[in-house]
Amino acid sequence: MAEKFYRLGCDIGGTFTDFVLLNDSTGEISINKCLTTPRDPSDAVEQGIRELEEQVPGFVRKLDEVIHGTTLVINSIIERKGAKTGLITTRGFRDVLELGREIRYAPYDIFAEFPKPLVPRILRVEVDERVRSDGTVLKKLDPENARTAILGLLEKGVESIAVCLLNSFENPSHELMLKEMIEKEAPEVSVSISYHVLPQIREYERTSTTVTNAYVKPLTGKYLSRLSGRLESIGCKGKLFIMLSSGGITSVDTAAEFPVRIIESGPTAAVIAGQYYGKLFRIPDMFCFDMGGTTAKSCLIQRGAAGVVPTFEVGRVQRFMKGSGLTIQVPVVDLMEIGAGGGSIAKVSKLGTLQVGPESSGAEPGPICYARGGMDPCVTDADLLLGYLDEGYFLGGEMKLDREAAKRGVEEKIAKPLGVSFVKAIWGIHDLINETMAAAAKTHIAEKGGNPKIVTVVAFGGAGPVHAYGLTKKLGAPRLIVPPNAGVGSALGFFTAPRAFDLVRSHKVGLHDADFGEIEKIFVQLEKEGVNTLKKAGTKEQIRFDRSLDMRFVGQGSETHVPIGEKSFTGLTKGEIRKRFDRIYEKLYGRTYPDSAVEFINFKVRASLPERLFRFPKSRKKDMSLKNAIKGKRPAYSGIAGDFIPFTVYDRYRLFPDASFKGPAIIEEKESTVVVGEDATVKVDEYGFLWIEFRKSVSSKQKAVSSKTKRS
Repeated sequence: MAEKFYRLGCDIGGTFTDFVLLNDSTGEISINKCLTTPRDPSDAVEQGIRELEEQVPGFVRKLDEVIHGTTLVINSIIERKGAKTGLITTRGFRDVLELGREIRYAPYDIFAEFPKPLVPRILRVEVDERVRSDGTVLKKLDPENARTAILGLLEKGVESIAVCLLNSFENPSHELMLKEMIEKEAPEVSVSISYHVLPQIREYERTSTTVTNAYVKPLTGKYLSRLSGRLESIGCKGKLFIMLSSGGITSVDTAAEFPVRIIESGPTAAVIAGQYYGKLFRIPDMFCFDMGGTTAKSCLIQRGAAGVVPTFEVGRVQRFMKGSGLTIQVPVVDLMEIGAGGGSIAKVSKLGTLQVGPESSGAEPGPICYARGGMDPCVTDADLLLGYLDEGYFLGGEMKLDREAAKRGVEEKIAKPLGVSFVKAIWGIHDLINETMAAAAKTHIAEKGGNPKIVTVVAFGGAGPVHAYGLTKKLGAPRLIVPPNAGVGSALGFFTAPRAFDLVRSHKVGLHDADFGEIEKIFVQLEKEGVNTLKKAGTKEQIRFDRSLDMRFVGQGSETHVPIGEKSFTGLTKGEIRKRFDRIYEKLYGRTYPDSAVEFINFKVRASLPERLFRFPKSRKKDMSLKNAIKGKRPAYSGIAGDFIPFTVYDRYRLFPDASFKGPAIIEEKESTVVVGEDATVKVDEYGFLWIEFRKSVSSKQKAVSSKTKRS
């Protein structure tokens, strides 16, 4: 039997599918990138692996792990391509999905719209049952009434059923009965019950999350099953893991059962990679910027850790308007969508101004320059025409870009309608998307109590390094880092993610009245569930548990997160718990209220396995001449000079440790291109990272010199 020492990271994005192959025995990294196949994403996975095997013959049979991230789940929600889903709930709670929190996200906009529920009202049915908030049964479930409700949904052709009953997180007996009845009546129909998906307080969030899980469960299950079959067909017998939105990785079985947990699996990996780089270089405050072909995401890392939030929104009606989307309550890395991607479409708005995004051309047909049928000018078209991209070296020369078609598209659809020059049109597209992203990033950083003037920006994604210089300048950040293979940063980030799963259980009880013995039983039960979940991955390693609490003052509407480590709850005192709560609350809000009573709301456990440490390989290159890394010069647009000037083009693969040079420069590698203006200096470290430091503003005299250089 062949020794298994390879790990493969595979990230399916909206435009490209990225692959990173790690040889654990040598630290060697091999990469590949191919266009995503939206109709069946597993087609691109098989194609990319076969192409990668041409670089590394025979690696497939030596694969130990395949770690996968995908946008399939979130795309199916946004595009409304999930299963026909029904909802069974307690009598009187049929309209929870519409009622939500009864908060208008735009109180002064009488035309404000909300996203349509994933389950229409006709497919939502009620059953006679009632459980009190303490878990005692007020009215038992009527079996005949329940069977009638189930059969009614089946007659309407539902493919998946969500079950969410009032207070079931305290007593799930009725939900478990309904699940058993559905499986008996229609074993082919998918079932999601809230006690398994989200046994947590708050009816709207719990119902919305359970419904979302049910909506995408059949599609996700079929895809993961098909993907597993495709991998086996090409000889891969390694374990398949899926990236979770919370920053951990889990088994295929768990991901198929709880697909709502993998909604943000791809973008999360880049943040986990950024967190790893922060620890590697001892940089506590970093701003991760990941821009691909369809979207751009960001995350602020503070004190070496990325924040994890308990809830987020999907499919917003107003892209950047909080409250205009579907609420999902699962642990997720605190990502913010701050702009668009390389495929974002530029157009003239109804007001006669330039608008970029939010519509994207995606992988099919893509930007005009892809020559795949796209007719609308996109960000990538502008980047090409600005001289930042080489039409003959896109994806290392594997994909020839059509410069002339892109030029015609911008002239006809942007420059002429706006009445501006061609150069102003293409620079406007590039600069506008940078400005939009910078404005959103500043807001995100401020909300987290950060300071953009001290963060180090780290760029990922195929389009990220092209726009990172402009974004960093607009933020006022002092430094930009571009890691090797930044174009496949998410796929590389899979190797830095822990194998972990988060569990939660709501049980509202005051601190003064709490029975710590009963609370310890809740934690033990959660840990048991965590063990069962992680064992699905076939592990025999020691499992670690990290416990935490959600607490609040009695009467408050939001909770404070209080970590308690691995210590048994019965070994703690009420006074000790109160001191921890007050210390954290005072740090967050500036003061606390010692005389006010507090209560427990949620009990949480993160079950995790020992990390498989990924050691970033150091460059083996000896001192070389910088001249050997120069590919030549080409004219590209400078925002400082306000015109095209010569940029020196470098081959990133020929750069060596301690190499240093000044902008204007373009550094090319197969998956991405780094653009650096004339006010920045680039230095290469021992790992091959590019450290881009900004100098003081370029003077008018320097601008004149740049202009003179251009004319000569």
